[in-house]
Amino acid sequence: MAKLILTHEVTGLGAPGDVVDVRDGYARNYLVPQGWAVHWTRGGAKQVEQIKSARAAREHATFEEAQDLKAKLQAAPVTLTVKAGTSGRLFGSVKTSDVADAVAAAGIGILDKRKIEIVSPIKALGEHEATVRLRDELVATIKLKVVAGK
Repeated sequence: MAKLILTHEVTGLGAPGDVVDVRDGYARNYLVPQGWAVHWTRGGAKQVEQIKSARAAREHATFEEAQDLKAKLQAAPVTLTVKAGTSGRLFGSVKTSDVADAVAAAGIGILDKRKIEIVSPIKALGEHEATVRLRDELVATIKLKVVAGK
């Protein structure tokens, strides 16, 4: 087993700053090369505190503010304008950064792209859904309306 400090949120494993024990192969072949974790050391306690303070700064200040943002996100669909072919198939796919930019452009709020999850790749025009984890216990569903443009 390898002891790691997470630097990014890993679904099903933990949040940034968490110290976790995982199998050696998972650490060596996936988490560390992706930059999502670093090996734990005794001096790593300072690093854990820095990561947790940065996470707290990015997190929405209060539960009430997060609930307000959730209500705004779920109230109306967010429109994404992307390049598409004549058959309605996209050139590429919609990424989490595209969703975060569209939410900011709509004036709803600022989201961290790392907190957004798109269940299945969006590669066609139409209506789709994405989820965003606003706090540990609060998840909002965003309705996305993907339209052709550019």
